Amino acid sequence: MQKIKRQRELDILREAKNTNLIKVITGIRRSGKSTLLELFQNELIKSGISKRNIVSINFEDLDTEELTNYKNLHQHILKNLQKGMNYVFLDEIQMVSNFEKVVDSLYIRKNVDLYITGSNAFFMSGEFATLLTGRYVEIQVYPFSFAEFVSAFPLNERLDELFESYLIYGGFPEVVNLLKENKKKLIIDYLLGVYNTILNKDIAARFNMTNISTLLGIAKYLFDNIGNITSPKKIADFLSSNNNKTSYNTVTKYLNALSVGLIFYSVNRENIKGKQILQTLQKYYAVDMGLRRVILSSDAGFDIGHILENVVYFELLRRRNIVTIGKIDNAEVDFIAKNIDTNEKIYYQVAYSVKDLKTFSREISSFNKISDHYSKVLLTTDNYNFSENGIKHINIINWLLER
Repeated sequence: MQKIKRQRELDILREAKNTNLIKVITGIRRSGKSTLLELFQNELIKSGISKRNIVSINFEDLDTEELTNYKNLHQHILKNLQKGMNYVFLDEIQMVSNFEKVVDSLYIRKNVDLYITGSNAFFMSGEFATLLTGRYVEIQVYPFSFAEFVSAFPLNERLDELFESYLIYGGFPEVVNLLKENKKKLIIDYLLGVYNTILNKDIAARFNMTNISTLLGIAKYLFDNIGNITSPKKIADFLSSNNNKTSYNTVTKYLNALSVGLIFYSVNRENIKGKQILQTLQKYYAVDMGLRRVILSSDAGFDIGHILENVVYFELLRRRNIVTIGKIDNAEVDFIAKNIDTNEKIYYQVAYSVKDLKTFSREISSFNKISDHYSKVLLTTDNYNFSENGIKHINIINWLLER
């Protein structure tokens, strides 16, 4: 089976190799973290590093169950260390009891280069976050980008058809394999399995949640309202109006849990004039459009504008941006992206089409209120170039395929 190279993630791993930093790879279940480690290990071997100097343990493998005890794990790793630098890969480390102690002990050894992965943000909080402070680099892994999705198919495939498939089925690696094998009927069952595992194992069990129906209701609400401004009160009111009376505090707790499970990402709003982050009325985006389609089922409106927004948001994250929603007076800019490497800032508006003059005027009206000189980009599915007055219009497919 062809493995899609995660070029951005591999580049960071290459740069961080042999540094005095713990490499922490995070991401939702089945997003490809294990495959990323495998690709990197193959690179190490090709560069001349002996297989004996690579210790790799996947804690989802039943054969490693006894190693989920931190003392057993620590002894096993020490027993297998060789002369020279050793590359230690611990996959899904949150399944190990007191894994922080193992990480701390391995970190202080000069002959260990340490790589760990986890499926949720839980293991990046509390004591472990304190332990890691100043000692790690985080590589976030998402389902495939559109460029990675395209690379899995023959060159003669039509881009517009591939893009439609991407918006419907999403970018989980196994989903792409099923699409290539023309086994679309299996995709629903696969995605439901991933979703239920995340909700039951990563969220409900870890947070001792008993009201699963409320958790499901909140998740479904967020899937149905991607890109819309929301709040705990708004969600609580909605649930209560549907005979599921839920308190503000419960909604807040469950929203946090869904973020920990990495199903949804919350985005703050930023006052462009005042340059301060607004603490209320966030937006939520879903990590994968295939999950949204499956969970909403026949209720799924193909809200193309917000779906495109969702895709752009995660592409901006992949390109190493800090992303906020822009607010200026009574208008809004879809995204403010600040690149963490270059410090470059770009404003983005996303729309399906601006062929209609009224739609075009509405989309750029927010840009026209901004007085600074940062770049302004309008992304649509249109092929005609609508650039004007310093506003750059780009076809969204072309933008997603940019290197």
